[in-house]
Amino acid sequence: MRGYLVAIFLSAVFLYYVLHCILWGTNVYWVAPVEMKRRNKIQPCLSKPAFASLLRFHQFHPFLCAADFRKIASLYGSDKFDLPYGMRTSAEYFRLALSKLQSCDLFDEFDNIPCKKCVVVGNGGVLKNKTLGEKIDSYDVIIRMNNGPVLGHEEEVGRRTTFRLFYPESVFSDPIHNDPNTTVILTAFKPHDLRWLLELLMGDKINTNGFWKKPALNLIYKPYQIRILDPFIIRTAAY
Repeated sequence: MRGYLVAIFLSAVFLYYVLHCILWGTNVYWVAPVEMKRRNKIQPCLSKPAFASLLRFHQFHPFLCAADFRKIASLYGSDKFDLPYGMRTSAEYFRLALSKLQSCDLFDEFDNIPCKKCVVVGNGGVLKNKTLGEKIDSYDVIIRMNNGPVLGHEEEVGRRTTFRLFYPESVFSDPIHNDPNTTVILTAFKPHDLRWLLELLMGDKINTNGFWKKPALNLIYKPYQIRILDPFIIRTAAY
């Protein structure tokens, strides 16, 4: 379990930097003066070795798409690694799961806005009684992890969630936790994770074998809310 948590935390932090680089680079023609001052103090993403590898392509997309995931896997070398670092022996599971999702978009509403603030909120309980909810909600992109609760803890952790990373053993199953404005991101560690998602999307009986604890038996999120994280991100973050 500890390995899962470390990997998903690294993925969240890496997604933060991917978003940071994408959002800072969306518009080179106009940037508010105060943001330009901040930008000049920030080391360019492309000069950092880990991100240079990730962002050497014209436009890196963190989520897999049904139409071209095999091509992307070949481009990034993910077809040479097994999960969680690639899809060498799991491509068919990826294909089936992706075929049931309605979107692989990052987000549309920020496409033409040059600068956005991102924050990653963990679920270790360190925010208890810190009353940082309002501060967290002031960020444009809020990334949360696993089943770290929001409901009932708004004063400490805020109300909004842009992205929530999860795996089958860590996802919410109670509908009261579903925010329709949240995009949830499956971080697949093993083929069972993709099979689990496919079975839920198809309404089939869930096979719970192969999980370190019982996974969720119902899906509170709609297909349009769900994305699958590119294993290349996990591989790059881990190495």
